[in-house]
Amino acid sequence: MSSLPKSATFPLFILMLNLFIALLGQGMVIPILPEYLKQFNAAGAAAGYLIAAFGAAQFIFSPLGGQLSDRWGRKSMIITGLFLTVISDLMFAVSTTLPLLYIARFIGGIGIGLMVPSNMAYVADITTSETRAKGMGYLGASMNLGMVLGPGLGGMIAEFGIRVPYFFAGGLGLVATLLSLYMPETLPKEKRKPASQWVRREPIRNQILNSFRTSYFRYLLLILIMTLGLMNYETVYALFVERKYGFDATKISMIITVGAIIGIVVQIWLLDYLIKRLGEMKLIRLSLIMTAIALLLMIIKINLGYLLAVSALFFAFNAFLRPTVSTMIANSAGDRQGYAAGLNTTYTSLGNILGPILAGLMFDKHIHIPYIFGALILASALFLTLQKSKNEKRMVVND
Repeated sequence: MSSLPKSATFPLFILMLNLFIALLGQGMVIPILPEYLKQFNAAGAAAGYLIAAFGAAQFIFSPLGGQLSDRWGRKSMIITGLFLTVISDLMFAVSTTLPLLYIARFIGGIGIGLMVPSNMAYVADITTSETRAKGMGYLGASMNLGMVLGPGLGGMIAEFGIRVPYFFAGGLGLVATLLSLYMPETLPKEKRKPASQWVRREPIRNQILNSFRTSYFRYLLLILIMTLGLMNYETVYALFVERKYGFDATKISMIITVGAIIGIVVQIWLLDYLIKRLGEMKLIRLSLIMTAIALLLMIIKINLGYLLAVSALFFAFNAFLRPTVSTMIANSAGDRQGYAAGLNTTYTSLGNILGPILAGLMFDKHIHIPYIFGALILASALFLTLQKSKNEKRMVVND
């Protein structure tokens, strides 16, 4: 953080810690979910609904979180969001019925939805145009680190009891909430916007209808199909491994952690090289094919080494997909980058909500179906990469 202003260093460190702890808590639940759901006589469908509830809440409240931070200040929304994640973790730890688990996850999604845009706005307040990208990069790194370390930590702590990781996550969140009290507020009262000046969010139906006229619509479809396919892997992965191999939370957490680290490493070291060597479209095609193959290879049961190798293959090529497709959208958006980014988020959110529900329901029918369906849907996305749209051929952007 040496190139950032000294006054921004401590607040940025707290913001990074906040996001790290919040995402660490979310990651910790993944490997222990199969064992935890057994207490409720539930499996795939419940896991899908839990993940979908979190995604739906985040989708609904993220735009509101940004506007509330303009109205009430960044610090208050960050603290509110963090405290809601604490409530979510503790509710999850003590819940005795499935409906309470769904409510707990929805509250957690609200917390993240309020906190993340407020964190980003805070960084924008304390950085200059020259240092802003670096500040946002630090936030992104802290979130990724939390998601990478979360499963491993959750698996280790679960040795002390299946509910202990949720109490631990809640305790960490409470510490982060208390530390955030010492951050200065960056938005003075005189600069805050009253509710009358809020920008109304475009209804999702209108967003989707308007997206049909963009030059990058096929890339948005690619985002949706890709997210649906990938969520079939992620939603039931821990349940699948536990059911097929009989692995406990410790081994599941190890596999997820190793795979996530591989994903981050290849994204940092190979993404730019492969884009320059192959071009965006060829890399997207290759990644779609390899992730589909990896999903089908998951069905074959051999041993832990094989499972680690197949998981690493999936994580590596999965790491190339989203940033590459997002780059294609940005390159096609002209001077409407914000609008395109919003549509990208909308289509991703739809996939994050629908994908887990479908994966959970299919898993309960047969544990192989989500992976077969995921492979088919990823392979079907190839047709979107084979030819240019009429709009692209004419080089016309009609947003």
